[in-house]
Amino acid sequence: MFNHKILVVEDEKISASNIRKSLQKLGYSVSEINKSGEDAIKKVAETGPHLVLIDICLAGEVDGVHVADIIQNHFHVPVVYLTEGSEYKTLHKNQLSEPFSYIVKPFIESDLHFAIETALHKHQSKNILYEEKQRLAAVINSMGYAVIVTDANGCIQMMNPIAELITGWKQSEVFGKDLVEVVNLVDKDVGKTTENLARYVIEVGEVLNLPENCTLITKDGKEIAIGNNISLIRDQNSNITGAVLVFQDISKRKQTEAQLIRNAFYDGLTALPNRVLFLDRLTQAIERSRRRSDYYFAVLFLDLDGFKEINDRFGHGIGDDFLVAIARRLESCLRSVDTLARFGGDEFTVLLEDIKDITDATNFAKRIQDSLRLPIQLNGHQLSATASIGITWNFRNNQEAATLLQDADIAMYRAKRQGKGTYAIFN
Repeated sequence: MFNHKILVVEDEKISASNIRKSLQKLGYSVSEINKSGEDAIKKVAETGPHLVLIDICLAGEVDGVHVADIIQNHFHVPVVYLTEGSEYKTLHKNQLSEPFSYIVKPFIESDLHFAIETALHKHQSKNILYEEKQRLAAVINSMGYAVIVTDANGCIQMMNPIAELITGWKQSEVFGKDLVEVVNLVDKDVGKTTENLARYVIEVGEVLNLPENCTLITKDGKEIAIGNNISLIRDQNSNITGAVLVFQDISKRKQTEAQLIRNAFYDGLTALPNRVLFLDRLTQAIERSRRRSDYYFAVLFLDLDGFKEINDRFGHGIGDDFLVAIARRLESCLRSVDTLARFGGDEFTVLLEDIKDITDATNFAKRIQDSLRLPIQLNGHQLSATASIGITWNFRNNQEAATLLQDADIAMYRAKRQGKGTYAIFN
């Protein structure tokens, strides 16, 4: 017979000694007798017995019923109550309602044996049922997801068909392989390959969500954005036996998110940064200038001269194509550190960063004017344009983005009053 460990909780010395002898005679292991509920709870945590035999009316602040509840609900260890005949009459309606959960003293060894074996069998059956329910729930919850199960060493034990489809590996190929040999994950935010996540979660003992920008490198080298988590698998004794990785292909979701972000920060017609992104970069430039006394930048506000006439004469289709062509012309004049944005209509803004002085800005304005004077061929039409340009720069401390834009706008209108194709500096 398997040598089950029994923890006895009995505060009456003679009774405790008799119980120990009976249990040992029946083939059970009894390490020591605990006299209080507090000690019993500690012992359960330390030794992990298969069953606890406890006097229902212990002396002390914590009675046997309360101790038994903690042992069963927290540690999931079965309990058999010991009770006197007089105690049974007053307590059985509430605490002892479950069949075979108690034994009345004095008892014979066969009754004790029957009560213990019944309790152990019921507990085992309950655990098996619980595990089956958990397994079924895992299958149901994982429908539509890829699932890979590993052992406690992080080696693959099972993968479902969706995992095969996404990774490009077959279960027959991967059984016993280290998880990282099959699930090659790269965290795109840091550009590093992840370690064996199964071993990691087993070590830390908690669920781990995959990195936000996690990419799976499939068997054939294809990159797929995936998401979800990896969690622990425990047996009926709460021992960790492995890990389960659940994930799905989120490439389409990532593409949608990227498009939404692009729509929020870029102009749909010209693909240039829009007002929101330009203001953000201008704000960053202002912060840099506050940290560095030698850091200068300029803001240019451009308004195309005569664009309304082009729209009226050739139509809005040609007008849109003309704006796209102008955007490409303006981009060709920029350095990599500068920002060109479309503010709306035929208005554009430029952020020139890290300039020496205002002369760099005026030279850039002249370069723009020279570029715009070159004709643009659109649908058999030869078009050209000029721009009125207003210029300002961070010559004052504590300037805000809105103020700088307003200053550049004022200078632009001053340039427009001076005639087409000119620029003016805000003063």
